[in-house]
Amino acid sequence: MISEQLVEITDPHFIIELMYAGTSHNMTGCPVYTEMGLGNHAYVHKDLWEKLQKLIPWLEEHHMKLKIFDAYRPPSAHVRLKEVIPQPGFFAIMPETSPHCRGTAVDVALTDENGREFSYPTPVDAYDPFYAAEVQAGRCKGFFEYLKKARHDYQNADETESIRNRDTLRELMESIGLEALAHEWWHYELPRGRTGKYPMLRY
Repeated sequence: MISEQLVEITDPHFIIELMYAGTSHNMTGCPVYTEMGLGNHAYVHKDLWEKLQKLIPWLEEHHMKLKIFDAYRPPSAHVRLKEVIPQPGFFAIMPETSPHCRGTAVDVALTDENGREFSYPTPVDAYDPFYAAEVQAGRCKGFFEYLKKARHDYQNADETESIRNRDTLRELMESIGLEALAHEWWHYELPRGRTGKYPMLRY
């Protein structure tokens, strides 16, 4: 049963493509959300939805949409993801420490009005088929080196468009009152979204 604190995002200005609802573009290779019955449905805390709605005028003006790759994550799904990839550096140690399990975080990217994603320094979640296979086999060194490109302070003169898109996304998300995560350009969350103000929500 979905908590009354959660709202499902169905507005057409947002494209829902949860990475853990399928096996493609998913570092674990497991459709965890589908397996547990959540499927491709994005829920967020009602306070987060209140802020996300503020994006709609800007998205309309610029003929863009916001694609959502992860939102609320049921604690049981978090436990399953940790079982598949137990190595430190991928998921919060416990569901209690993940803002996704509180409904206070989203993983996102801007697209054009037809859903075509703009370029960024990495794909969302730094997904790459080669690195996904390596990580699932317990070989993480190469991936963590590649993951440095996902940082907000990453710079490369040969990737000016990707970095500009990353910075545009950050300016937009911060303009509605969300906070970035330094090492993941796609992740945004509510201020105090990891505190007792927002308890973990069960599914």
